[in-house]
Amino acid sequence: MKYNELNLVSKQSRKRIGRGISAGQGKTAGRGTKGQGARTGKKHGATFMGGQLPLVQATPKAKGFKSMRTPAQVVYLDTLNSFEGSIADNKSLFEAGYVATPFHSIKVIARGELTKAITLRVQGASKSVQAAITAKGGTFEKTEVPVKQSTKEADQPAEQGRRGKKS
Repeated sequence: MKYNELNLVSKQSRKRIGRGISAGQGKTAGRGTKGQGARTGKKHGATFMGGQLPLVQATPKAKGFKSMRTPAQVVYLDTLNSFEGSIADNKSLFEAGYVATPFHSIKVIARGELTKAITLRVQGASKSVQAAITAKGGTFEKTEVPVKQSTKEADQPAEQGRRGKKS
């Protein structure tokens, strides 16, 4: 006999409860004798503790809410003087040690003075910083946060396509 030739019923018929003693699940229909579980109507949730103050209600809750958004990394204006005449972006700020990671947003905030013209390419800068950069002859470009390349993509040779097929 082969697997595809077996004569099996696709599923058992449902159990008909509360249909008399001879049916097997008659009288109390598997609900036990008396009590809250035997009654019809509203069923209590998973946190119900028989009328006692539920643990969920008894535990103290923290005030406010916890924001899931990661705050921008802060870089001060006077630190950009080390990039005189060059481009300051996520990668260069990370390499200089001003930010922890190049893959999170960076915002430049005014502190001190800018002495040289620079090109700033980050996710944000205060209006006073933008004014200071343009006053020195530099430019500010708002860019997207660079996406971290996966290790799979980094290991693949450059001549292969996105899906690893040779063209």
